[in-house]
Amino acid sequence: MGVIRRKAGWRWGLVVLGVAVLCALPAIASALPVSAPAVTAGQLRARILASARLSYSGYAESDATFGLPSLTGLSDVTSLLDGVTKMEVWQAAPDSWRVDVLSDTGERDTYQTPRSTYIWDSGSELLTRIVGQPGIRLPRAADLLPPALASRLLQEAGTSARMTVLPPRRLAGLTASGLRVVPADPASTIGQIDIWADTANGLPLAVQILSRGARHPALETQFFQVSPWTPDRAILTPQRGPGTGFTTTTAKSLQGVLNNLDPQLLPEALAGRPQDLVPALLPVGVYGKGLATFAVLALHGSTGFHLLSEAQAAGGTPLETATGYGVVASAPLITVVLIRPYFPSYQYYFRGIYLLAGLADRQVLEQAAEELVSRPGEGY
Repeated sequence: MGVIRRKAGWRWGLVVLGVAVLCALPAIASALPVSAPAVTAGQLRARILASARLSYSGYAESDATFGLPSLTGLSDVTSLLDGVTKMEVWQAAPDSWRVDVLSDTGERDTYQTPRSTYIWDSGSELLTRIVGQPGIRLPRAADLLPPALASRLLQEAGTSARMTVLPPRRLAGLTASGLRVVPADPASTIGQIDIWADTANGLPLAVQILSRGARHPALETQFFQVSPWTPDRAILTPQRGPGTGFTTTTAKSLQGVLNNLDPQLLPEALAGRPQDLVPALLPVGVYGKGLATFAVLALHGSTGFHLLSEAQAAGGTPLETATGYGVVASAPLITVVLIRPYFPSYQYYFRGIYLLAGLADRQVLEQAAEELVSRPGEGY
């Protein structure tokens, strides 16, 4: 009996050891030396941008630690910027894709077609068709996928950013070449961006963004599984089950807090940075270039006042100038300033709140806020 027990013990010990080895395979694979063909930073940047045409499917997770409070009308955005977002993606083209956001309570699926967007909410069992493409929209989970995020950051950084090649890594079972991007503008809140892309085709597999002086990423997103995909209409077309609801709306009606913008005239420059006139973004004012850009919104009605009071209650830093008062809310990578003129502007007929937000540092945004409320017709 003792011999039998010993043999059984060894057998089960081998089973446990085998399971441990299987579980450790991804970690072992990632620790093995990786080699990749030599490539320059410019060549790798070009490959990453060209990968937008690729069709692929996979599973990715983003992990953000911005420390933002949940604000009325913006809770969907702040949840993306704090915590882990789990996503499945199927992409046929930049304007034809599907992204499912998974959670413990269900999933929220977004289907993008050239003409419309569909959103399926499993909790409410409702499929919503959104007609048209808004000039202004809030961030969504699909923006955090490595390919979308890497492409946007590289385009915003431009060719003036300092770029260097990083040692290759193994990600999602693939050999990935690394590219580090350091913004050219010292006023940018971004210290560095690290992008790893599939050496074979340039598809971004992981992105890490660090704020200036930080040792850990404020935002990182990574594929854990990804592969080429032959587009399948059945997967890219939303399917309604029996008893589920359906509604249609327009892109404009889903802009939430952005519908409360005041179309008043904004100055041509703020804090020494000219306004970049983008007709599709009006009435939002966009100032500066690249990874130090910031936007200015003039909020009328109760929206701005609610945001100001919530930011104050959340512990924002008070801001007071000779002609206005407000609050500064700084988080990794993002600076937000809300400011109200002491007296309404009779020249511009504006009696609301200015919201300034972007990738420029606090000093730049505070200067811009002060200039806004001290214009002729503002303040005293």
